[in-house]
Amino acid sequence: MKLERLNHVAIAVPHLAAAAATYRDVLGARTSEPQALPEHGVTVVFVDLGNTKVELLEPLGEGSPIAGFLEKNPSGGMHHVCYEVDDILAARDGLKAAGARVLGDGEPKIGAHGKPVLFLHPKDFSGTLVELEQS
Repeated sequence: MKLERLNHVAIAVPHLAAAAATYRDVLGARTSEPQALPEHGVTVVFVDLGNTKVELLEPLGEGSPIAGFLEKNPSGGMHHVCYEVDDILAARDGLKAAGARVLGDGEPKIGAHGKPVLFLHPKDFSGTLVELEQS
């Protein structure tokens, strides 16, 4: 497995519209329209920085994993980093063989960009939740 590029840094926010407005109106960034991702329990807005993105995450539904994060961090904060890999299944298998823990059932889900994604346990990566996305 080889990491390709940083796809995005994700920030959990308590108020998606307000956070998107700050990036757009105060920082002058291009922002996407909100996109609901029920399978992941979030609504997202992407901030386009040209060479990478910032993903703003707001809880969607009561079972959202972001809700728990915001309970511990009410003003929000960095949630995860996402790296691209050329073959997500080979990456998963290699990581598991090396002892890394893949979250969930280990099968990729379709992410916000319409591509397969997996999440890796933060305890295996210096306390950082890592998302892998098929490039």
